[in-house]
Amino acid sequence: MPLIMLSSPHAHGGDSIRMMMLTVVLALLPATAVSVYLFGWLAVFLIVSCMLSALLTEAVCLKLMKRPLSTLLDNSAALTGLFLALTLPATTPWWMAVLGSVFAIVLGKQVYGGLGHNIFNPALSARVILLISFPLSMTTWIMPMSSLAPALNLYDFSLCATLFFSGTDAFLATSQLTLDAISMASPLGHIKTEATLGVPVADALNAYHYSYLDAFLGFEAGSIGETSALALLIGGIFLLARHSITWHIPFAYIGTVLLLAAVFNQFAPAQFATPMFHLFAGGLILCAFFMATDPVSSPVTPMGQIVFGIGCGLLTWSIRSFGGYPEGAMFSVLLMNCAVPLIDHYFRPRVYGHAANANKAES
Repeated sequence: MPLIMLSSPHAHGGDSIRMMMLTVVLALLPATAVSVYLFGWLAVFLIVSCMLSALLTEAVCLKLMKRPLSTLLDNSAALTGLFLALTLPATTPWWMAVLGSVFAIVLGKQVYGGLGHNIFNPALSARVILLISFPLSMTTWIMPMSSLAPALNLYDFSLCATLFFSGTDAFLATSQLTLDAISMASPLGHIKTEATLGVPVADALNAYHYSYLDAFLGFEAGSIGETSALALLIGGIFLLARHSITWHIPFAYIGTVLLLAAVFNQFAPAQFATPMFHLFAGGLILCAFFMATDPVSSPVTPMGQIVFGIGCGLLTWSIRSFGGYPEGAMFSVLLMNCAVPLIDHYFRPRVYGHAANANKAES
């Protein structure tokens, strides 16, 4: 009688790549909504341009590699475009947003073999390429609507369309405004500049009229998706509650930055900012909950993830405090992405029964 092999009645958990990506998109909705509130139509144009460009680039790559276009439905390209848009200044021109999306999909993802094979976070890779290639545009921060009105109405569709499609220089040349009238330094950039002049951190923040509450809510200059710590924390808690990510990387990452900031601020408060400033400033929360936790480019074991998070935190604080760039969150994640194979090698889980079998063999 022939032996008939039957498959087990496995229960499907309901997770899929498409659902995972959609969950992250939902978690980013609070930050996306705040970005539109603060930067008006510029944020809308930027988000739509990056997402559509990422999808179109993905489609071209799939066509050239003779792969099914149905892969576009996994939402990964759209999420990459959204991630990139949220890391860009509101004044980023359309062609730079499109170029960044092409970089993210082609250089950050498809050259490695597509989804699941990339060693770096695609959106962060593209953001760093744009920063190095166009440093002035990538560090020009427009004031949010809470600080800008009535100088420039970012809820005016035609005005924002002119600014987005013609560029900042062309827009200012045809208006009565100057760049200083509509832009401001980010908090991290301001204290970095003042530090080179010997100004203590507290005095620099007082001159900036810095407020922890404003920073927590998002009423400050910066990339459109990183300004509101509250919106990003809501999204991060949502991902934790959905078990889309674990606590190991974000807690280790943020905890390391806060610990280093607390220790050095205690002994040299004039030179080093407070932990709360580091928590709310820049892209720390965005990178900790959304970028560093990318399952493809982060370690697979809990202990490895903690080591990864500590490394990201150490690099972020060090670059902010001693480096040439005001912000170090993006660089830290990409640098630690390089160390993931090494971390996985040294923190790989023990094979079940391996130690016992080895002991029997020795005896």
